[in-house]
Amino acid sequence: MAVRQVIFAALGTAVLSISACSDSENPILMHAASQERGPDEFSIVPTLPLEMPTNLSELPTPNPSGVNRVDPQPRADIARALGGNPAAAVARGTADGGIVNHASRFGRNESIREQLAAEDLEFRRRNRGRLLERLFSVNVYHNAYEFMWLDKYAELERWRRAGARTPSAPPQPE
Repeated sequence: MAVRQVIFAALGTAVLSISACSDSENPILMHAASQERGPDEFSIVPTLPLEMPTNLSELPTPNPSGVNRVDPQPRADIARALGGNPAAAVARGTADGGIVNHASRFGRNESIREQLAAEDLEFRRRNRGRLLERLFSVNVYHNAYEFMWLDKYAELERWRRAGARTPSAPPQPE
């Protein structure tokens, strides 16, 4: 009987010592191994309608690694909608001065990235899950951030009441 108690005590000590080895400086809420496998709703992207060029002899040479004119370009579309330069939005490592100036017209905080990183780190430390959730790498991301979620059906109704044109949406589950 005493041997069994010693074995359980040793196993308990081993489990606690292993759980103490976790990185308390940078808690992880989202564990990739525990992700649910489901369809990716963002992988289906509508394309623009095909266009017939006015002069077929002036078509560019095919470029297999190039972009198609009817493929969506969300960065360029956003820049165009905000009055920026679509070419600068698509280029890597460049910033569109027009959009940056418009967005910062009421002032900006130069240390906002550091401030948000510190606040998020503190939030993740407070909400990193219970001992067994950390030990078995249970995904606690959704539980930690659930109070910040947007109720999409309430928001859809709010915009419809305001008279805005809204897309159709699947019915609310009951």
